[in-house]
Amino acid sequence: MEKLGGPGAGLAIALENLFPPLPSEVILPLAGFTASQGGMSLFSAVVWTTAGSVIGALALYLLGSLLGRDRLIAVAARLPLVKAADVERTEAWFLRHGTKAVFFGRFVPIFRSLISIPAGVERMRLPVFLALTATGSLIWNSAFIAGGYALGARWHEVTDLVSLYSKAILVVVGVVGLAFVGIRLSRSGRRRQQEQGAP
Repeated sequence: MEKLGGPGAGLAIALENLFPPLPSEVILPLAGFTASQGGMSLFSAVVWTTAGSVIGALALYLLGSLLGRDRLIAVAARLPLVKAADVERTEAWFLRHGTKAVFFGRFVPIFRSLISIPAGVERMRLPVFLALTATGSLIWNSAFIAGGYALGARWHEVTDLVSLYSKAILVVVGVVGLAFVGIRLSRSGRRRQQEQGAP
């Protein structure tokens, strides 16, 4: 970031959208710290990182658009414990709550990147998608950059705090995933028993 300034921060955030293991919770406060040291302006940090967020999200939107509904259902049908009906229920949910999901999804680790794919699959109107993504990203990025800027050399304290939030989200996702697998295995077992017991 010291060498590339705002564009470097924007590039890092664009990559974070494509590769979630690159955490924005580290990149953004560091950009704020770099701005506090004169490596870039605060305005530049916010503008470039928001642009990076939108570009990364747009790439995933286009991926979802190219994948399409039919291919997504075909892929889901090949996955263990996943049914085409699951995709259809998710699709119905997204059609009802898609705008809220895209906006508020920008504040949730992992989900922040992945939400762009169903938006593309469902062909959400591109201007709406870009506006929601830009607005949500602007709020998220500004908060973290401002924290890093205010804390200066202690910018990592922002990361430490948010890592607890990220871990809590991951725990919730893990519990939901295990519950899903458990319910599916249980239903599958009962179905096999019924089939074996049938004359």
